[in-house]
Amino acid sequence: MQIFEKTITVSKDDLDDLNHVNNVRYVQWVQDIAKEHWLAYVSDKVLSKYSWFLVNHFIEYKSQALLGDQLLLKTFVPKTEGVSTTRHVEITNKKTNQLIVSSKAKWCLIDSKTQRPTRITNEIASLFN
Repeated sequence: MQIFEKTITVSKDDLDDLNHVNNVRYVQWVQDIAKEHWLAYVSDKVLSKYSWFLVNHFIEYKSQALLGDQLLLKTFVPKTEGVSTTRHVEITNKKTNQLIVSSKAKWCLIDSKTQRPTRITNEIASLFN
């Protein structure tokens, strides 16, 4: 299983009225890293034929992040089946290694032409291994 990761630093724009990272920002980061992971490995040919549709999303807030914190975002797809995958995202404080957010999201592969769910090909499944 391939793990895709990146580090970000919390900025003032990420904060809410309590000076913690806004919950909406975490959701955005979860979506952003999923897209970045996909785009880092997918070919232009596959990209032109398929896209992903979010079916459901579960996010659990374990701790808080503050201005200046460096956060490590990790994502991985443990398995693909049929037309869908469940993508995991973990956000941890890079300095303390404390888990801040844990997320699981079910994504469905869509044929770009028909806009209908389509079976995940071996080529696409191999992008996550």
